[in-house]
Amino acid sequence: MYSPIAGFKVPRVFRSLRKVCGVSLSRGVRSAFLAVWVLWGCGSAVGAEEQACRDGYARLSSLPVVQAPKRVLLVPLLRRQPDSNENERWPESPAASVAAFYRSHFGAEVVWLREVRIWRDFYRQAAALSQRANSFDRVIFIGHGGFDGPVLNDDVLGQNITATGSEGQVLRSIEAQPGVHRFTSIHYDISRNREFSDYLASRWQELLGKDEAEIRRLLGGLEEQLQPPDQACMQRHCSPGQLAAVWDEAARETRLEACKSVCRDPLFVFRSGEEPVPERFVLFVDSLRALARVDGLIFFGACNPGTAVAEKPEPWEGKGVLIHTALAGGPHDSYASLIAAATGRGVAGPVGKSSATDIVRQLVGLEKNYSQRRLCIVAPPASHLP
Repeated sequence: MYSPIAGFKVPRVFRSLRKVCGVSLSRGVRSAFLAVWVLWGCGSAVGAEEQACRDGYARLSSLPVVQAPKRVLLVPLLRRQPDSNENERWPESPAASVAAFYRSHFGAEVVWLREVRIWRDFYRQAAALSQRANSFDRVIFIGHGGFDGPVLNDDVLGQNITATGSEGQVLRSIEAQPGVHRFTSIHYDISRNREFSDYLASRWQELLGKDEAEIRRLLGGLEEQLQPPDQACMQRHCSPGQLAAVWDEAARETRLEACKSVCRDPLFVFRSGEEPVPERFVLFVDSLRALARVDGLIFFGACNPGTAVAEKPEPWEGKGVLIHTALAGGPHDSYASLIAAATGRGVAGPVGKSSATDIVRQLVGLEKNYSQRRLCIVAPPASHLP
């Protein structure tokens, strides 16, 4: 174990604040936010290790083996928060501060991965670095994050239209977090309505370029035009006499539209959501294992890698698509725990939300072996230790 170097001046928490989660605070509310920040918990704690992370007992010395930082890899993730004026290059500023710290206080060699906007950018550069024999004592990601790890711009893994017999499917798969894909699928009977089938066959690529709400609206409108409601069903539920009994005109219109929806035989089934893609997760894990030494540390400077997330009874109610799977002996409490188990490396990252300033402060405090608040440090399983 090495002796952490003291004497580095930690930046003030709210100086030049830029939230990693895309939320900026005005100067007038920073004091109030600081008070709330100490009291507020992002995510519920599960287990003693995660409770220790929340309560501020995390230290670098909690890892059974750790290598002093002689080689450091920085990975600023260039992604602008959607619907904001944020500059995509904001992670480069805290990365520069971190680089200066490691060079001046440890004499470490610092390597940057540049222009990483989608995960293919990361894999391409990581593969080139892994050809070198020397791996890194620290692998540090700085950028936006979530309960399933660091987030980059959407990368289309695949999109196509297929036909099997009379069944047609339009499918798009997009990855923003390693090992999780957001999918959009449209299932339909090719023979049921030729005009609808021809529309999908000729316009599917244009359709997939739109957001999910717009896709639903367009297809729903087309279905209304091409597929009239079943008249026997309409007579049972929305006969003129039944509608006349509803005195309010707006209520009658609502009732009529509801009947049309119920009595219309649907032309398509639309699905969307997030699902784990194990082979993509393995690709990310293999890259981390190639880059980080066994006695090194992987640090995720982003929101929520250390946040414990309880599994919900229904999948769509919960958070953390990856951590609740059986990957790496799961389910796990947090993303940091999942990555530590999968890579056999020590992993650290913030609990809850984090800012660019927080990331610098936490990394410096970590290397000085200070007890850390709102930082989770997870040791690899004993079977992975050298």
